[in-house]
Amino acid sequence: MDTARLSLNQITLNTLGLPEVVEICERHGIGSLAVWRDKVAAVGLDRAAALVRSAGLHVSSVCRGGMFTDPTVDVREENRRAVEEAAALGADCLVLVCGPLLDHDLAAARGRVHDGIADLLPHARAAGVRLAVEPLHPMMISRRSVVNTLAQALDLSDALDGEVGVVVDAYHVWWDPELDAQVARAGRRVLGYHVSDWLPGTADLLLDRGMMGDGLIDLPRVSRLVADAGYTGPVEVEILSTRWWAEDPDDVTRTLRKRFEEFV
Repeated sequence: MDTARLSLNQITLNTLGLPEVVEICERHGIGSLAVWRDKVAAVGLDRAAALVRSAGLHVSSVCRGGMFTDPTVDVREENRRAVEEAAALGADCLVLVCGPLLDHDLAAARGRVHDGIADLLPHARAAGVRLAVEPLHPMMISRRSVVNTLAQALDLSDALDGEVGVVVDAYHVWWDPELDAQVARAGRRVLGYHVSDWLPGTADLLLDRGMMGDGLIDLPRVSRLVADAGYTGPVEVEILSTRWWAEDPDDVTRTLRKRFEEFV
């Protein structure tokens, strides 16, 4: 894939702060960046917005909002702040990681996700921010999200009148036998596309993602599906990996640019 569409997801260089990642993007000619809220908080929102603007960077997404499932926590204000941060950064979308299952009532947990997004939508609409649900692999149901397939994410979108989009993260959806049909169903509701690879001997389900080309995912095929659905926006390289975090960030960036061109 043309590296002009490459967006560096900040978690790929997790040991660096936002100023250093912005410098990496400038040094390696990367025009888009996906920003994580903890990194924004470390420098302050005003400075974060000034950094990306001065570098001429396009913000492909802000990660993350969501976590709607815990009935003991008021997430409403936190999600409203996330929307405001996405607006200030000019992000294409705010990624929603919907929250884990905390008890035996899966239907109720998914109901809380629906209700939380429905409550957030007017604030997002007023701020001009698109919300994008990222379905996570079923292995994440007790840790991160009760929305685990594109079909579930799109059913949620349908129930919210199609106002909510989806993120297609190859790491989380590549295994799904309904992938072709559900990406086609998503169409223009695809608001983001994330790439990495699934290592055949993965040592950690969260923090051992592979560099593109090192694993089992047929990334060119997934990229074609997303393109056929009409998505033409930035493609985020999002590699959560303690192995790659230990490498020199410039070397990692050089490698991911090359692999993006070869395998995405």
